[in-house]
Amino acid sequence: MMGGLGGPRHLLEQDAGKPHNLGATLARFWHYFRRYWLGLVLALVMIVGSTWTQVTAPELIGQAVDCFLFPNPDTCWYASVSRTATIAARLSGLGGLVLLLVALFVGGALLSGLAFYAMNWSGQHALRQIREDLFAQLHRLSLSFYARNEVGNIMSRITSDTDTIQQVLGFALLNVISGVLLIGWIVVKMLQANVPYALLSLSVVPLMAIATFYFSAQARKAFRHSREQMGSVNAGLQERIAGAREVQAFNREDESIAQFMRTNAANRDANIRAATFTSALNPVLEALGYVAIAIVVVVGGLSVLRNQPLLGSAPISLGLVFAFLQYVQRFNQPITQIAVLWTNVQNAIAGGERIFGLLALAPDVSDKPDAISMPPIQGKVEFIDVEAAYQPGQPVLRGVSFSAEPGQTIAIVGPTGAGKTTLVNLIPRFYDVTSGAVKIDGIDVRDVTARSLRAQIGIVLQDAFLFSDTVMNNIRYGRLDASDEEVIAAAKLAAAHDFIERLPDGYQTMLGERGSGLSQGQRQLIAIARAALANPRILILDEATSSVDTRTERLIQAAFDRLLEGRTSFVIAHRLSTIRNADQVLMLKDGEIVERGTHQELLARQGAYYELYMSQFQREVAPQQA
Repeated sequence: MMGGLGGPRHLLEQDAGKPHNLGATLARFWHYFRRYWLGLVLALVMIVGSTWTQVTAPELIGQAVDCFLFPNPDTCWYASVSRTATIAARLSGLGGLVLLLVALFVGGALLSGLAFYAMNWSGQHALRQIREDLFAQLHRLSLSFYARNEVGNIMSRITSDTDTIQQVLGFALLNVISGVLLIGWIVVKMLQANVPYALLSLSVVPLMAIATFYFSAQARKAFRHSREQMGSVNAGLQERIAGAREVQAFNREDESIAQFMRTNAANRDANIRAATFTSALNPVLEALGYVAIAIVVVVGGLSVLRNQPLLGSAPISLGLVFAFLQYVQRFNQPITQIAVLWTNVQNAIAGGERIFGLLALAPDVSDKPDAISMPPIQGKVEFIDVEAAYQPGQPVLRGVSFSAEPGQTIAIVGPTGAGKTTLVNLIPRFYDVTSGAVKIDGIDVRDVTARSLRAQIGIVLQDAFLFSDTVMNNIRYGRLDASDEEVIAAAKLAAAHDFIERLPDGYQTMLGERGSGLSQGQRQLIAIARAALANPRILILDEATSSVDTRTERLIQAAFDRLLEGRTSFVIAHRLSTIRNADQVLMLKDGEIVERGTHQELLARQGAYYELYMSQFQREVAPQQA
């Protein structure tokens, strides 16, 4: 089936709501990460080591109180002390403990830094592969995909979405993992120290969890909507920049700016909504954190002052109160970080889902599993009862049958929308027929690989696309292994050599985007030279001389005659000079061939072609005769 040019736009927009399949998305991420498993393992090991230093430090701070500041032999396990120890002995022991704490802090910082490097190393390598796969996928997808999706929206997949993933792969993901590990470890330590005291200290955690889930869920939805709006902004920018000439020619600058302002305002509102929920979470969690600290101080302080254990538990020492204060502070920090960063993680998962959704798209036109390479083409082309449709039930071509012998030139004419471009697009299999068959040398084009087929077909379109490269390399694009001499010969064949020589650096002149700096006719001549260099057996010219002035057209007509010699050629043209010498003229109307024959034969019939000739071509006769 052919891809639907008239199908729904923005097929890539699938971001509303929660991820469609979180497990599948994470599995796809793992597919890219597993080849860099060593970096992930090293990062995980170092995260565990760094977390251990953070969990151990509060214990040692508590021991500093119970062993040296207010000696309590019952709760001091770090050293052998007594309440009657001298000040010098206490200071000596305290100094050693302080050095150990400093070593823990320094070691924890080093482990955190190394973990970040290892995680970032693995993430950047995986992200590079994702970008490469995306770029390769964009080359595999059929032309119908680009007809249904705006360039700006496609670009956002490779830029904005991958940037979102990149931001998470290092710092955010590392902090979420270490935060979850730290929270779990602290809870275990607190419960091991004193269960009732720990449960009271952690009593605000359910409230923190509720606030976190609510605000992060709302922020995730808002960020998802923001990404949709960003895709619209990118699409609008690309379209307005590409159409800058039309905007200025029709004095539509104000309307264009106003439309962009509306799109940009929608993106602003989405980001503000997301930021509102994100910023609201921090003060809520901070307030709850202060409540937890108050519980630790009040409950622990009363127990110490009264020397009464809680609910039959072990006595609470002053050092344990200090340790729990450290635990609660360290507990609150990762909760806040996870709440904020988890939104970014969710945003990255949404971006990954969009990317993997694009990677999962199957091209509308693909090779059969048993497709063969196209043998060297002789040039016979057959259309056998061909029907083609962009949307089911709406055929663009109906019952098209004709045969072109090797070396013949077939001119295709007809009013706008008759199906001329669709017909020639079936030959290199840019689209597939919905019924019937297109055969080259008796082989159905669907039975061969697209690469081997298109390698023997040359195409020159009405709007020649040139790359931001030298003139030499733009022509060499037709055959990358061509020598400079062959490139120059092709340029001479296309009557492009003279004007190229007059450029500032000749063939080494750098062209701007899409060949800016050259006239439309000059860009067309370079495109013709590119096709000549490829030396194809089948040549397709889609109104290839429509942008060339009459004088230039006369110069290249002889070159066209040499270029077409011995090749099967299909020419879509609105100019009489490109039709007169055709071996066969196909007159299309409403997707059907209504007349066929030579130029003179069709004129003699005085049918549909004659009417087209009188209305469109007759005015060319007088100037050419002059």
